[in-house]
Amino acid sequence: MDALRDSWEFPAFSASSRGYRLYHRLVPAYLLCSPPIYGHLSPVIDIGRGLMERGADITVLTGRKYEDLVARSGLSFAPLPAEVDYDDDDLDAWLPGRDKMRGLAAVRYGMIGMFARVIPGQWRAVESLLESGSFDAIIGEASFTGLAPYLARAPKDRLPVVGVSAVPVIMASVDAAPFGTALQPGTSGLARARNSALNAFLLRGPFRPVELAVKEAMAEVGVPPSGVTFFDFAYRSFDLLFQLSVESMEYPRRELPSTVRFVGPLRHGRRHASGRPDWWGDLHAGRPVVHVSQGTIDNVDLGRLIVPTLRALANEDVLVVVTTGGRPIAEVSAAMGGDIPSNARIAEFVPYDELLPLCDVFVTNGGFGGVQRALAAGVPLVVAGSTEEKPEVAARVQWAGCGINLRTGSPRPDRVRDAVRQVLHDTSYRAVSEVLRDEIRALPDPIDVISDALARTH
Repeated sequence: MDALRDSWEFPAFSASSRGYRLYHRLVPAYLLCSPPIYGHLSPVIDIGRGLMERGADITVLTGRKYEDLVARSGLSFAPLPAEVDYDDDDLDAWLPGRDKMRGLAAVRYGMIGMFARVIPGQWRAVESLLESGSFDAIIGEASFTGLAPYLARAPKDRLPVVGVSAVPVIMASVDAAPFGTALQPGTSGLARARNSALNAFLLRGPFRPVELAVKEAMAEVGVPPSGVTFFDFAYRSFDLLFQLSVESMEYPRRELPSTVRFVGPLRHGRRHASGRPDWWGDLHAGRPVVHVSQGTIDNVDLGRLIVPTLRALANEDVLVVVTTGGRPIAEVSAAMGGDIPSNARIAEFVPYDELLPLCDVFVTNGGFGGVQRALAAGVPLVVAGSTEEKPEVAARVQWAGCGINLRTGSPRPDRVRDAVRQVLHDTSYRAVSEVLRDEIRALPDPIDVISDALARTH
């Protein structure tokens, strides 16, 4: 870690901009900001808890829905204003018509509604906290765009601001196809020409409304255009950006700034220490264990992935472990329209750090955090995702060789069965996953890295 740390250079921050307390060197105070989306907030809370355990005061700015979660983690809570606070379990209410959209149209609609138009309201909440409190630095989840007006200031006029990214890299590059296309990057001159052409086309065409919405939002708070696109914001604006993955799971980009650091997924076990269900002993019965989950966001319709997987594997000699991400277990039976297969075991949550090392395959809709946790345990994947960042996660799984991309969010049972069989019998998927696991294990604890970086800003 020393070599990594010594390569960091921070801008010169003005002491007058920090609002130092007399005891600040003994008790640093950090403001953590996240949109009200569990998959984005969860790593922020884990980082906040880790920094608190290392002696810091932590305030988390996010949606009111998560006030109890923040409080149970021992952190101070600050609410987002109602006009930018939405329920990630009911995104269709925030984004009417979202359920009817697919592809680039869905990506664009989500970016505008969840990340562009919220900038003024998010920024006013940050500004109010900075005026009423005393902080030494800010940690922003990479998609918390409400920090954009603050980051437009010169370093001498603001606090240090570091970012944490729990999504794939979305920065535009000649080396990678635009985010949202889920295309493989390619290394040939033809592929680079394709990437450049697609990036230019999308920024001027389908994604132009995103850029216009950001420009309009920034103008509302009196900030002129910076020239940095929405897709490049996190990578060109934060003083440091910690990517919660490893380089081998991300497309190379020659344009990626040196301030972006791959620190690997967070090491869990701090929160949600779910108990073992009664059927836990069945995991040791000798059959291959196939885990399936739709995560905590795209889990309203269990018929998209959990039901096809149960039907696909009902007659296979495997144990199928289903987690509902908080949905009542009875909803699985209802979605199946009948009995649960005898080789299935179901729970809302399980202790993941104990489950994943026992799994032979993870069938997932491609949530970034879940995929990273599986790879940290060396588990190969079958990915079926079509919402949020999930198609891009699936494309990276395919590119890295650690699993199979079904290229749909609602696969037929026979496709799931064939993919699971292939992963179980072709040892290359497990081999690549274990290489990635070893790469992750070789890294220092990400929270130690982040804490060390923050200490260098004091």
